[in-house]
Amino acid sequence: MKRLFVTLAALGFFAAAALGQDVQAGVEILKAGVESFAENKELACNQFTEALGIFEAVEEPEDAEQLEQLNEYKAQCKDLIVKSLLGLAKENIRDAKYEEALALLDKTIAKGEEYGVAEDVESAKELIPAVYKQKANSLMKAEDYTAAIAAWNDVIAQNPEDGTSYLLLGQATMKTGDLDGAIAAFEKANDLGQANAAKLLSNCYLKKGQAYLKAGKNAEAIQALEKSNEYIPSGNAYKLLASANLKSGKSSAAIDAYKKYLEVQPNAKDAADIQFTIAATAQKAGDKAIAKEYYNMLKGNAKYGAQAEAQLRAL
Repeated sequence: MKRLFVTLAALGFFAAAALGQDVQAGVEILKAGVESFAENKELACNQFTEALGIFEAVEEPEDAEQLEQLNEYKAQCKDLIVKSLLGLAKENIRDAKYEEALALLDKTIAKGEEYGVAEDVESAKELIPAVYKQKANSLMKAEDYTAAIAAWNDVIAQNPEDGTSYLLLGQATMKTGDLDGAIAAFEKANDLGQANAAKLLSNCYLKKGQAYLKAGKNAEAIQALEKSNEYIPSGNAYKLLASANLKSGKSSAAIDAYKKYLEVQPNAKDAADIQFTIAATAQKAGDKAIAKEYYNMLKGNAKYGAQAEAQLRAL
């Protein structure tokens, strides 16, 4: 702004006067816009637009020097109109007025392309994805997850390869209870190399497995829980998987799942309970070797020792 103001001041009214009173009035309005810019960019933009209208309405002079000066005034107005729009957009971003900011950035780009102000056009284009992200993050903080989902989809529309945004979209979607939608977003994030996606996918499938098991849908529960363990094996998933297999009459699969549970949680508080369940399940299924193995583990256990020794004698 200072450079432009000095330029205008140096030109003074000599050239403007030579071009006529209308141009002289336009220069006055242009200077007023420069003065307004720092405090009121909207007013400045209107003043630059008004000055441009005056300069464009003037009949082009035959004198080459005067024509060059008139064109310089026009160019300065156009440059400042675009800069004013970009400045207004940034102020709205600062004030978290994201929709207004996006509209102004679109206007900046349109005017900048019309006027050939390439630098500001690029700046506006670079800001748009950041505005969408700020909007989405603010909605997440406000726990408005439905609106956040729409905002993250807007971010992804700007950059379909943004793995972080898919991850955050999945988190917002999971908060609404839409596990299938969350899984779709997390799978995309995982494909794009997001390290945390696998853990979140495992958790989503665990939740699906729990829900299926509660609803008595054992086959669906088994499928979901196996998927959970494909991403990140967990004690909870193996324990629920064992329960779902038991309810489905799949003793061998249940025993395998219980064994995996003890592998991933060797210090589990209910380890003795699980060992006894494995032994009893194997005994019932006719697998004496596994039954003896796990009853032997329980010898001397305060809770199950006596029962284990009795079953060993029976076997």
